[in-house]
Amino acid sequence: MRTPAEVPSTDASTPSGRRRPLILSASMGAGHDTVAAELARRAAARGHEPHVADVLRLLPYGLGGGLRRSYQAAVRHFPWAYAGVYGAFLREGRGPRPSGVPLARLAAAGLTELVERLDADVVVSVFHLAAQLTGHLRARGRLRVPSAVYLVDFAVHRQWLHPGNDRYLCLTDGAAAEVRRALDTPAVTTGPAVAPCFRAPAPGAARWRERFAGHAPGRPPVLLSAGAWGAAYRPDATARLLTRAGYLPVVLCGRNARLRERVARVPGVLALDWVDDMPGLLAAAYALVDNAAGQTAVQALAAGLPVIGYRPLPGHGVDGVRRMADLGVSELVPDGSALLAALGSLTEDGPVRPERVARGRALFRGDPMAHVAGL
Repeated sequence: MRTPAEVPSTDASTPSGRRRPLILSASMGAGHDTVAAELARRAAARGHEPHVADVLRLLPYGLGGGLRRSYQAAVRHFPWAYAGVYGAFLREGRGPRPSGVPLARLAAAGLTELVERLDADVVVSVFHLAAQLTGHLRARGRLRVPSAVYLVDFAVHRQWLHPGNDRYLCLTDGAAAEVRRALDTPAVTTGPAVAPCFRAPAPGAARWRERFAGHAPGRPPVLLSAGAWGAAYRPDATARLLTRAGYLPVVLCGRNARLRERVARVPGVLALDWVDDMPGLLAAAYALVDNAAGQTAVQALAAGLPVIGYRPLPGHGVDGVRRMADLGVSELVPDGSALLAALGSLTEDGPVRPERVARGRALFRGDPMAHVAGL
């Protein structure tokens, strides 16, 4: 077994150093695809030839589309149902637990054919079903190229874990330690992967500030994230609370038109649909109220925007928001009064804001693709 310190270096300028990574994502919202696209960009910048594929499309009989629609409906309309699924299939527990392998193995033929057709020499999974698939195939010798898993969640749930995978790349030291305890598999800490524009001055920030000032002069803009699918618990009530306290609630409704229409009826609220200029928006905001510990929260940390966890989604949302708070990169608040208190502590002249920003930016420690190239 190779330790993290023994990862060999490669020279992407030579043919021997060029890789053809296949990055397995999943069209569950936008977070996994966003990560996959960033990994592909980094691989191409190193001189490699990346390819991104959706593992859901490798499932036969339309199962991938059905899985996506079921998950979307659950998180939007039946969160208690998703909490039950998460507790049964993903969270750790005693006794026999359901496995994701039977579903994942249905995509085995599609993946092996794709690897052969692309002549891929490493597979990188950024979704837990893909991690089950590659681990299953590696353990049985059917996938002849190395497999790495980029574990994009702050909370490690069991469906990410399969001993057949060659290496795990994790957001935090705690997550890497959990992987090693569970699998005895090499795991390294790389931190999150976001596009460089989130850590650089954002040209679009000035336009967002003008828009905020025109909508509600003098009110600090507070972002409320509902993810790409617009899944959030009572965002209109949270928006009313913030408006009464003197803030400008900016609700990110994703691609949920009904949510945007509902929230837009709240006086003093700015309801947005899909946003293309996230770096500018984050740079112009006062804080982010997050409910999922997903890519919006990670991008906010990179941009130096404080994050507050409030009314998290069940399952992975609750676990991820708690882990972020445990790391000290965000604060998890239990109710509206605590939310207003947390926002009030983030003033520019106080100690909380710079300390939180520094902890968040310290998460970004390395390039996951550097460890992939070394496999």
